[in-house]
Amino acid sequence: MHKFKTIGIVGRREANAEVADTLKQLVSYLRGRKLEVVLESHAAKALPKHGLPVHTHDELGSGCDLAIVVGGDGSMLTAARALAKNRVPVVGVNRGGLGFLTDISPDELELQLDEVFAGKYTVEERFLLHTKIRPNEQSPQQNGYGQALNDIVLSSGKSARMIEFELYIDDQFVYSQRSNGIIVSTPTGSTAYALSGGGPIMHPSLDAIVLVPMFPHTLTARPVVVDGNSRIKIVPGNLHDTYPLISCDGHDNFTVAPGDEVFIRKMDDPLTLVHPLSHDFYESCRSKLGWGSRLGS
Repeated sequence: MHKFKTIGIVGRREANAEVADTLKQLVSYLRGRKLEVVLESHAAKALPKHGLPVHTHDELGSGCDLAIVVGGDGSMLTAARALAKNRVPVVGVNRGGLGFLTDISPDELELQLDEVFAGKYTVEERFLLHTKIRPNEQSPQQNGYGQALNDIVLSSGKSARMIEFELYIDDQFVYSQRSNGIIVSTPTGSTAYALSGGGPIMHPSLDAIVLVPMFPHTLTARPVVVDGNSRIKIVPGNLHDTYPLISCDGHDNFTVAPGDEVFIRKMDDPLTLVHPLSHDFYESCRSKLGWGSRLGS
């Protein structure tokens, strides 16, 4: 059991009234427990005259024992890269949409955090993906880097525009494909964009990566699940002279040119999620994805 003494609070980039109210309640609660509180800059903007230290995302990990994210899964994705790098465990309070990653209800905030501070919690590690772009000799593009907790996506960047690319796994050629792109997803991201593209739901404990084609121009193209330590390489072709886009968790967009090499692999530093003991992945799927409950219940 870890003794949490210094707590960092992360807020949504644009905090609405509900988020601001939860942030105020959270600060009051933590101060009542005599804990040291540090605010991330977006959380600080929602709490004028707070009188608390303010850090950026990257600074938040230095000196914090636990981070609490108030927002939706998008807020968690934004904070994940810095928190993983700094090895700071994180718990999420859901003030967003589905809330697969931010699983504490605002209505039960104090009750569930009481359990966490009493040592009644579970810990779960989620790996992130890293991408690096190596331009070819004639490419006008430059080196690009990105990280993602959910997914790294190669797409045309234009609605209904097809691209072509070659896929390699562990230096072995897999296939060439014409499609709108490909989603390279972690188990965490399997309930996000990859799910809408027809990919499988993977339990978060799996050490695996799923590759989901986006509107492939063949009926035999299907999602492929590979080992989590696989080295993935994608090489765009020159169909329609299109310069595809790479996006990491929907952000950090940059273009790649035909012949550039896109390398994707697991990052060394995982994100550590802290859950109340009541957390249940399958219950989350039932409630958030509309799965059926027990017969007769």
